[in-house]
Amino acid sequence: MNTITKLFSLSLVFILTTAILTNCHSTRESSKSYALKKNSGEDFDKFYERFHEDSVFQVSRLKFPLDGMSIKGFKKTQWTRDNLPLLRTRIYDVDTTQYKVTFKKTEKMFTQKVWIENSEFSSEYRFELIDKKWYLVYVLDQDL
Repeated sequence: MNTITKLFSLSLVFILTTAILTNCHSTRESSKSYALKKNSGEDFDKFYERFHEDSVFQVSRLKFPLDGMSIKGFKKTQWTRDNLPLLRTRIYDVDTTQYKVTFKKTEKMFTQKVWIENSEFSSEYRFELIDKKWYLVYVLDQDL
């Protein structure tokens, strides 16, 4: 074999080896990414939908003692399993002609707020990802 043929063969082997190793590394990284996503916890949107549709599920996902309270005029009441009303309306379905709404979602927290402008009414709910499951951990309900 002449020198040019040897050089060409070596170059071809180098290029193919590099391509194979790069592809294996990409596949491994994709697998790691998928595993992390899979192990990061329960899907919030599926949880949130079920939370509002299934009262038994909802009660199972309340993290007591629940932070926050109910404030009606001068009366402040801590939340218990007996006095916390069930949530039926998702933040996305609130009538925005009557209420103002905001919500913020991060990887491990979802906060939603509802209020009536120029009034003393507001409520805030916070959900957190705890041990790969979503829970309602905070409710502040004010009607002063």
